[in-house]
Amino acid sequence: MISPLLLSLFATAAIGAPQSADCRCRPSDSCWPSAKEWSSLNKTIHGNLVAVRPVASVCHQPEYNADACRVVTDSWTDSVWRSSQPGAGQWENWEVWPERNQSCHIESPQNTACQQGRISLYSAIAQSASDIQHTVRFASTHNLRLAIKNTGHDFLGRSTAPKSLQILTHNMKDIKIVDCFVPKGSSKSEGPAITIGAGVQLPEIYEAVAQHNRTVIGGSSHTVGAAGGIRGGDGRRGGGTFGVVTSVTLRTFTEVPVVLYNFNITTAGGDPRFWDAFAEWHAALPSLNDGGGSGYYFGLPNNPISASISVSTIMSLMMFPEKSDVAQIDSLYQPLAAKLRQIGGIQIANASIPFPTMNSTMFTMFIGGRSDSTGGIAMLASRLYSKDLLTSQDGPGRLANAFKSIKWNPFTEFIGHVVAGGAVAANADKVDSAVNPAWRKTISHLVFSRSWAATATLAELTAVIKNMTDVEIPILRAVEGEDQMGAYMNEANGYEPGFQAAFWVANYPRLYRIKQKWDPKGLFISRKGVGSEDWDDAGLCRI
Repeated sequence: MISPLLLSLFATAAIGAPQSADCRCRPSDSCWPSAKEWSSLNKTIHGNLVAVRPVASVCHQPEYNADACRVVTDSWTDSVWRSSQPGAGQWENWEVWPERNQSCHIESPQNTACQQGRISLYSAIAQSASDIQHTVRFASTHNLRLAIKNTGHDFLGRSTAPKSLQILTHNMKDIKIVDCFVPKGSSKSEGPAITIGAGVQLPEIYEAVAQHNRTVIGGSSHTVGAAGGIRGGDGRRGGGTFGVVTSVTLRTFTEVPVVLYNFNITTAGGDPRFWDAFAEWHAALPSLNDGGGSGYYFGLPNNPISASISVSTIMSLMMFPEKSDVAQIDSLYQPLAAKLRQIGGIQIANASIPFPTMNSTMFTMFIGGRSDSTGGIAMLASRLYSKDLLTSQDGPGRLANAFKSIKWNPFTEFIGHVVAGGAVAANADKVDSAVNPAWRKTISHLVFSRSWAATATLAELTAVIKNMTDVEIPILRAVEGEDQMGAYMNEANGYEPGFQAAFWVANYPRLYRIKQKWDPKGLFISRKGVGSEDWDDAGLCRI
């Protein structure tokens, strides 16, 4: 599968430049693998090594190809297509390397040269654990920067790395469902389970278990790899910090009915009572969560609906598993509705929808269609907020004041995730894992994003990032104090200040010691991952 032309170009880029012992080997270094060595790796992994170019390269000279460019243009925002491409991430800002003026934007003119950016130079399209082992050994032998991509569903730049060798686990699609899973070395069954390859995505696993009238704990995106997420120790793309995940076994659960509750709050645009409603909504979340509710809410403080009219709104979709009594769920929302009516100027719309199963809920309401829309530019800011905060007398108001102080451009959205409480909280003293301990007391994970034009200058995009890291994130962090809560690392800021404490809190020193013991050479460096502070932002040189 490897292109002889690109192989020759990359291999002959080695011009005998001196290599630092503290840096990864790069194409300009004499240590860079020869064409013969790359070909040997390709043969060892059964022809599954490819030389990689950014997907938009076929839309630029001298690589322009009208038919191929049309495919790329038509697929640009298709998350499922992007997940399968070695030369793409899900978000355009992590494909480019603006500090080196390297980009390959589809929006740029055809005569604009396409630069490699953060896209890997080669990809081992793994079909087996053996393919991964051979590729890891090759990277270690030649001191190469290694990058791991499953689907590229990542907001911190961990699935791409400049001048790197990529391992793509996307095609590892094995699925095995058993009624009684017995872990290796044990004689005790852990009950029904599903074992999946690293490349299995959420819709695929939902479809598989639905055939057995079972469900799994998952998410609501087409391109979340089910072997990543919280199962990777709070990581998202099948490992990368301590190794490469090749398969995962997940517990499955008997299907149950679900009541989905849609509760919407709307005021006139700019009405300060919107933030009073924001506070009341968050004050109600602990009781809704205690009542078995989990789900999402979407806020648009500045939502133009015409040239002269705008509204401010919160739309929520909460799921109540093992419930079928709609009236019971309605009653959970009555105290909130009464308080909102007392405020005045607030429109409330609500509807309860019973579903026969969790899988039918997910496919109907959250992951319908065949893909999500990605391919743009997204930089996130987020924080976890605790039950203690939201049940305190002034906590919801403090949170509302913090969000009110942020500049909300038209159509800029915040998203709340009510995905904790329940067993997450109950297992606080029972389960010892790498997950951020703040999750055990969290009610809501709140996030919003900023963007910039693909044509933005380095100064322009840096200004957006700096405002988010130096102004907006401190506002979010100050609500509960610097050291009280953290952020969900998979949906956090790519330049998060003090990421070690924000993502892992007290767990970080232990994780760092483990990292130094088992990967002293730093082969598995993941941007903003454990031990990444020892390397430059690209993971190419120690600092």
